[in-house]
Amino acid sequence: MSMISLVLTAIADDRPGLVERLSDVIAAHDGNWIESSMSRLAGTFAGLVRVEVPQERVEALEAALSQLSANGIATTLKRSETSHETHGQVARMTVICQDHPGIVHAVAAVLAAKGVSITELETEVAAGSMSGERMFRAQVDVVLPVDLSAGDLSAALETLAGDLMADIDFSDTV
Repeated sequence: MSMISLVLTAIADDRPGLVERLSDVIAAHDGNWIESSMSRLAGTFAGLVRVEVPQERVEALEAALSQLSANGIATTLKRSETSHETHGQVARMTVICQDHPGIVHAVAAVLAAKGVSITELETEVAAGSMSGERMFRAQVDVVLPVDLSAGDLSAALETLAGDLMADIDFSDTV
């Protein structure tokens, strides 16, 4: 039996039973839940799931998932590569600065210009511990292209930190 690797996204107003409903549909189509990342943000549930399903069950799974929209669960399904090879150095950076529009765009633009791939991004805005001002914080896991040194990326990030008036910590280990 040939198994197909798929990535499923799901988004809905948060309520109990969403993961159970998704897993029920996957299990009903002989699917195997491989890995996932799920979160609740501003009252909305969002999930990203990699599943493996027998090739002959893929179309039926797609149809069953599309029926979840009647229950307010929007889904998408995409074939994925099963290879998880990382080419290049893995690193982590943390950005902390006073909140203002455009921070993620500025960071992403520098990374994209250097050919750096973002593998995980977590952000939040919270009151500063001493000032009470809104502070932006991001943790970004990245993969550097093989032709980019950690030192070159660190130098580009130092320039960005000055422009944003931010603290950007770069670690070449995750």
